[in-house]
Amino acid sequence: MPCIYSPVFHISITFAQQKYITIIFYFNVFLPSQTGKLLKQIIQSFKTGETILEDVPAPVVKPGYVLIKTTRSLVSLGTERMLVEFGRANMLQKAMQQPDRVKQVLGKIKTDGLKPTLQAVFNKLGQPLPLGYCNAGTVIATGHGVQGIAVGDRVASNGPHAEFVCVPQNLVAHVPDNVSDEEATFTVIGSIGLQGIRLCAPTLGETIVVVGLGLIGMITAELLVANGCRVIGIDPDTRKTDLAQKKGIITINPGGGTDPVKYVMDLTNHVGADGVIITASAKTDEIISQAARMSRKRGRIILVGVIGLNISRAEFYEKELTFQVSCSYGPGRYDDQYEKEGIDYPLPFVRWTEQRNFQAVLDMISRGKLEVASLITSRVPLADYGKIYNDIGNRDAIASILQYPENSTHSATVSVASGSFAPGKGGMGIIGAGNFTAMTMLPALSAIKAPLYCIASAAGVTGTALAKKYNIGKSTTDYKSMLADPSIDLIIITTRHNEHAHMVAESLAAGKHVFVEKPLAIDQSGLDMVMAAYNGSKTLTVGFNRRFSPHSTAIKKVVGNAPMNVIATMNAGAIPPNVWVHDMNVGGGRIVGEACHYMDLITYLTGSRITAVCMNAMGTTPADNTDNASILLQYANGSTGIINYFANGSKEYSKERIEVYSQERTLICDNFQLTTGYGTKGFSKLKTNTDKGHHAQFSLLTDRVKNGGDALISFDEIINTTRAGLAAIESLKTRQWVHI
Repeated sequence: MPCIYSPVFHISITFAQQKYITIIFYFNVFLPSQTGKLLKQIIQSFKTGETILEDVPAPVVKPGYVLIKTTRSLVSLGTERMLVEFGRANMLQKAMQQPDRVKQVLGKIKTDGLKPTLQAVFNKLGQPLPLGYCNAGTVIATGHGVQGIAVGDRVASNGPHAEFVCVPQNLVAHVPDNVSDEEATFTVIGSIGLQGIRLCAPTLGETIVVVGLGLIGMITAELLVANGCRVIGIDPDTRKTDLAQKKGIITINPGGGTDPVKYVMDLTNHVGADGVIITASAKTDEIISQAARMSRKRGRIILVGVIGLNISRAEFYEKELTFQVSCSYGPGRYDDQYEKEGIDYPLPFVRWTEQRNFQAVLDMISRGKLEVASLITSRVPLADYGKIYNDIGNRDAIASILQYPENSTHSATVSVASGSFAPGKGGMGIIGAGNFTAMTMLPALSAIKAPLYCIASAAGVTGTALAKKYNIGKSTTDYKSMLADPSIDLIIITTRHNEHAHMVAESLAAGKHVFVEKPLAIDQSGLDMVMAAYNGSKTLTVGFNRRFSPHSTAIKKVVGNAPMNVIATMNAGAIPPNVWVHDMNVGGGRIVGEACHYMDLITYLTGSRITAVCMNAMGTTPADNTDNASILLQYANGSTGIINYFANGSKEYSKERIEVYSQERTLICDNFQLTTGYGTKGFSKLKTNTDKGHHAQFSLLTDRVKNGGDALISFDEIINTTRAGLAAIESLKTRQWVHI
């Protein structure tokens, strides 16, 4: 069995109940050989709204994950309808639906300029979105560390609409023998309703109103009936209210002229409902107002759906109502340690996690307490998916099932564009299909017609989309295939920081030139690994692009190598503390991961090496991680560098500013748009669009790989800069100068 070093990737989008989080990990995993036809997966473009059954390379299992061959999946007509309708909307309609995003775009225009901002927006909209999150199938492989799940098990998961899915073990649940795969597809959608119920905390005999009898609402109402509650369901669709009545649910159809508030008050002897669970999707504020008015004093209102939320203080104040928004499947959702790392919450302290909610729903189906077959309005083979999505605006439909072929096989690589490269012609292979690759690197490489041969991504979706857009020959989920391919001379690595050093060493050992986005390594062991693998026969380039900016080269031309003082200020902006870049074991922190740009830039400007580093951070408690710090650098030629890396500044101020002082001359670079010289003969000003050197960097790199020549950045400088970044963290810990 081959050893596969597997990438994992997912798009970053939040919409309705689903949050898609960008993740990239790589691990060694042993798998059976993967050959055969290509995996089919349903994706959608947010730019055009088109829904496509795409050929993509199959995902590769990794530690803590389970590889599943799908037999059935459920189309969530509520959530997926919103996604599809949003995609089909024009740009103005999209903007009106996402006002917060519009504010972010306007802010980016101020700092980065109009053209780069529009490019970023269109690139983001052009990224495909995998649809679906209600999957049932059979386990065909398990990653290292997976417990309690074995090959051959029938399971339900939140995998997308794809023939094969790779899912974290905490998002997988066993299917009881007496539950069909079709019924099991309701597990995840059922857990959304169940979590709303748990937050409402109903007791035996209470009256609970469910507003909206779509798929989630119907399951919620039926679970409440099983809980011993008197349940009132509200929906304007007669078909849905008729079905709900058969399940023991009292129904109200406002379309028939019934006033929901009066009906509930009359039914409860003017006490009001004990709880209201809103599973509807509507833009109106009337739903929350009605929920308040039909509630008893100190009643509970839980929002599972998406509605207008202009709340009347008086309606809530007089009754002391409780209002809470339910988060998807339950505790553990969006917690990377739970979902990605498989660290469970102790049952005595967190009784119902999202996985245990999955199990509870399956148990209710198994015991006949939750009947879901009657909710199915259509069954469609995967190849005929268009019958569902072309009619997804049909409000009469409740649940549609996709049926998958029994003989599905899978391959880790798909050919996308025609053509090939002969050995030694500069063919490039890219590992990683995240935002930097899509928005910065590929546009630059495409502009210079770089010979792009293959791109590796996790689930294969984004890599395949980028391959089509930029005429890249192949898309794969197995990057090791590129290391053995003689057509590829250069490996480009843009994964998460903790995998850079390992991948660089492996690529060098395979005889490839290597370009890796900064940083080279996040710890000394990683740096040692790279140094051991480097023998000088192939070049190593780190993505220190700012030294290639025309503003940097103009300053360098003026000041030469004379001793100088350089102040580099990065108005970086805040990043939430739970983002992976702050994790010292994954991102290495923002100093190692980002401030290294300025260490390299100052090294380039001074023409010297860093000899000592001292870093001070805002605050008084010693730590190894910060994004508000000042770094003092000593250089061998007597120059001094100061790097101010701040996350607490205004977004309205320039993001980057470089000041150089030397021999009664001063040069100021503002955001790599304007450089002004003071006391400089022959130079006064350089003005451009924002140019941080990416285009020049990749142009020079492509030429070197094809035609040979000196390394763009010497290996000694790369190692010196990497050591300086690690030394800054050590200085913060010890509160001392650290000599290199």
